[in-house]
Amino acid sequence: MTFTEWFIFFFVIQVAHGLGTWKLYIKAGRQAWEALVPVYNAVVLMKIINRPWWWTILLFVPIVNLIMFPVVWVETARSFGKNTTTDTVLALITLGFYNYYLNYVADVTHVKDRSLHPKSAAGDWISSILFAIVAATIVHTYFIQPFTIPTSSLEKTLLVGDFLFVSKFHYGARLPMTTVAAPMVHDTIPFLNVKSYLSKPELPYMRLPGFQKIKRNDIVVFNWPVDTMLDMRHTDKFYYKPIDKKTNYVKRSVGIPGDTLSIKDGYVYINGKQNVLNDRARIQFSYDVTFKGQISSNAQVYEILKRFDMTDGLGYDQESETWIIPAATEEAVARAKNHPNIASIEIRKDVMGNRDSGIFPMNPAYDWNNDFFGPLYIPEKGKTITLTAENLPLYKRVISVYEGRELSVNGNQISIDGQITNQYTFSQDYYWMMGDNRHNSQDSRVWGFVPFDHVVGKPVLVWMSWDGKSPRWERFFTTVGGNGKLVSYFIPFLVLLGLIFGFNTWRKRKANK
Repeated sequence: MTFTEWFIFFFVIQVAHGLGTWKLYIKAGRQAWEALVPVYNAVVLMKIINRPWWWTILLFVPIVNLIMFPVVWVETARSFGKNTTTDTVLALITLGFYNYYLNYVADVTHVKDRSLHPKSAAGDWISSILFAIVAATIVHTYFIQPFTIPTSSLEKTLLVGDFLFVSKFHYGARLPMTTVAAPMVHDTIPFLNVKSYLSKPELPYMRLPGFQKIKRNDIVVFNWPVDTMLDMRHTDKFYYKPIDKKTNYVKRSVGIPGDTLSIKDGYVYINGKQNVLNDRARIQFSYDVTFKGQISSNAQVYEILKRFDMTDGLGYDQESETWIIPAATEEAVARAKNHPNIASIEIRKDVMGNRDSGIFPMNPAYDWNNDFFGPLYIPEKGKTITLTAENLPLYKRVISVYEGRELSVNGNQISIDGQITNQYTFSQDYYWMMGDNRHNSQDSRVWGFVPFDHVVGKPVLVWMSWDGKSPRWERFFTTVGGNGKLVSYFIPFLVLLGLIFGFNTWRKRKANK
């Protein structure tokens, strides 16, 4: 929906509210016109139902308001003496239109200064749970979101089984585009395996101000730009998903807006200089390996590899009849070469000019592959480039899909929104996201640029880590990124938690004396 469509929708909602409650406002000692003034009517309504004014804010927070509106419908009925279970059910199933009955038909009286304390233990329990969900939804949507590392594309930097806290506010929290969705789940409701949201109505893209820009080599969580997953099990290349419901990915932003990126012999170059990562990052490549000596089982092979921190298993190339180590660091390989059961380890790299049809932009004019790629300019907001028939394959998806322009080509003639042109000015920033596992990562080399409107947030903390069998205690409460040795803050966290608990216990005992 456009901003104009949302304005009309908002106006209709306000008129519907005013027509359905103006008599109730009068019975509560207010003026009829107060029911028709947008936002102000909600502030007044909070006074009528004896709730704090800041509930008004929650009514306009996407996703949270899905919980708050039913609460307000029920609270309005109860503020006019309608407290039965039947009244509550009618308020909910009529989506608030029960107010029309109260406004025009029922003989009701406003209950001033009514008690807000639930009349039963069950009511108290439901109230507590409800507002715990509201608080958790606000935190999850606008501040911090938990995230799990599912694949090894950043292995040795972030491990499969790492549980992250991802900050939404570093780069600016993105407001939900899907306005009707289950809180605190992504695109699929667990166990039910059904879609967790309605595609319509959909808010335009909006983002709160952040206090930090994405820097080169930052690890970033973003929505997979080419996602067409119908749900977590089914893919349909024609299936539309709102941006904020596309699958979450985590990669390293090796190229930022305005950079010119190339890959030479597997190494990333930015603006002509080799990209240098921090000392915690661990670049990995694939290797051919041959064994010698007494190898009695696959388990023995895996044990040898594990000794050198090669944890992605072992592959086999049927064509060349060679064993493959999918991912290993150069340091690990240098140590492994001295093992008595390893005859040789040779890096697997493509050659310059050998086109990989699965590599961006998937066009015969570009003979790029995983190890030799570019040069490629990464679009920057407000910057203008000259478009040609040659470079159009690089930016076609940016212009037509991410920026929503109508693009057509007639021979060497390019038209955008019906106008013939040879230039284009980008309306947002773009990033080049890659995994540290350079030969075993689906990243921008496959699907291209990541628009800023797809950015979710910045991983800041590994709060738990699980290797599939046992916890990795040394990774609990460790920071993401940075230099120097990995330091766990788990023990200080437990000490702080104990101090807080002890202080609260002491304070309660002192208050009871």
